Parts: sequence; C-alpha cells; structure tokens
Amino acid sequence: MKIAFTTILTFMMSASAFAQSFKSDQLKFERVKTAYDEKWAALQQEIDRHQPGGVFSMFIAAYKSEGKLELWLKTNKQSHYSLFKTYNFSAHSGTLGPKVKEGDLQTPEGFYHINVFNPQSTYYLSLGLDYPNAVDLSRSGSNKPGGDIYIHGKEVTIGCIPLTDDKIKEVYVLATEARNNGQQQIPVYIFPFKMTVENRKAKQATFPQYTAFWTSLQPGYDYLQKYKNPPPIKIINGGYHLSK
Repeated sequence: MKIAFTTILTFMMSASAFAQSFKSDQLKFERVKTAYDEKWAALQQEIDRHQPGGVFSMFIAAYKSEGKLELWLKTNKQSHYSLFKTYNFSAHSGTLGPKVKEGDLQTPEGFYHINVFNPQSTYYLSLGLDYPNAVDLSRSGSNKPGGDIYIHGKEVTIGCIPLTDDKIKEVYVLATEARNNGQQQIPVYIFPFKMTVENRKAKQATFPQYTAFWTSLQPGYDYLQKYKNPPPIKIINGGYHLSK
C-alpha cells in the first residue's frame, strides 16, 4: 500500500508540475502574455458569475453555415457543460461539405481535438486540430488529405476557422487554462450547420452528395443538444459512431 500510495502521489505531483510548466511556457511568449494581460481578469469574472466552482474544462462547437464558434465550459462541480461564449467567424472558405483533399479550400467537418498551441502563429495566435483523422483519411482515398487546420486570428482563411485577433486572444487564454487545469484533450466539433430537421432537409436538397456523411454526424449533434456534454465518439471502419 505504501508503494502504491507513493506512486500515485508522485504521478499527481508530476501531472501538476507539467500543467504549471505548460502555462508558464506559454506566458514566455509576448502575444500570450498580452492576451492574458488584456483578457484574463474579465474572463475570470464572467466564469465566476456564470459557473462558480474553480477549475474548468472546455469544448468547442463550430457551425460552418452560420459562421459561429461556440465555447462551452464546465467546472469540476458541474455535471454538464454550459454555453459560455459565441464568436463569429471573421472569414469563410469553400462550401458546405467535408474537406477531401489538399488545396480544396474546405473547412473540415467532424470530431477533432486541439493538438497544437502556437503562440507565434502567422495568424497571430492559433490552435491546431488533429485533422486528418481516420475518417478523413478514409474519405480522401488516394488524394492527399491536407493538414494544418487551425482556429486562428486574422480575417483570412483557406480552410481554417478564423476569428479576429481580439477574439482569438480569449479562446487561446481559455484553452491554455483548460490545458493547465489538466484537460489533456479539448474537443472541437465542426458541424456543417445547426443540424435541426428543417436545416438538414434544406441543405441536403442542395448538397445531396453529403447525405450519408451528415447522417454520421447527426448522432453526435443530437447527443450534444440533449445532454450538454461532448458526445462519446468512436471511429469504426472509417466512420463516426457513438460509444455505448
């Protein structure tokens, strides 16, 4: 028991030290420090008003047709997430439908995670997504699927999700805090549109070629609307499925 307790304690201390070093390392960069100086105090007050309870985790939901990015938070005392802020895309690229190949200008659609924090981005600050995943690779076939998909600043895009520099400061700071709180994976779910019955019927009339793919996204969207928590997604045989 002593060995087990010591091992657990060592792991907890290491995890805490790693988290603190992550934020400390980010704050070494001028743009991150500026973002914290300008945004963090006000964001903390908003979090305390709407979701008191200490540290938080987060996820992001984006809707291409509406040009909206939603940021959802949950403190460690809550059982489900609440919508915290909604941001407008600052530019658009491509059309509805998933990204299939490099250079098609499409913004991906699907279920991803943040895997890169770039404090020195060409686009001010940026958060990279783990595109392409197994679903994207399956769909791309022999085509190169492309990569380097980010949520970033500046008001231009060739397939990413752009926000203004002012707004990416907020998203970047909150993502840094969530990561520093120990959240190893921050989900980012990109939907073609708000997937209500009416919207889907209208969009599929224009883009019938995406009916099957959008059908695979629907359970994740419905789960999010019903439970206010990230849907438990698995990739099986090149497709998205809800875990049971």
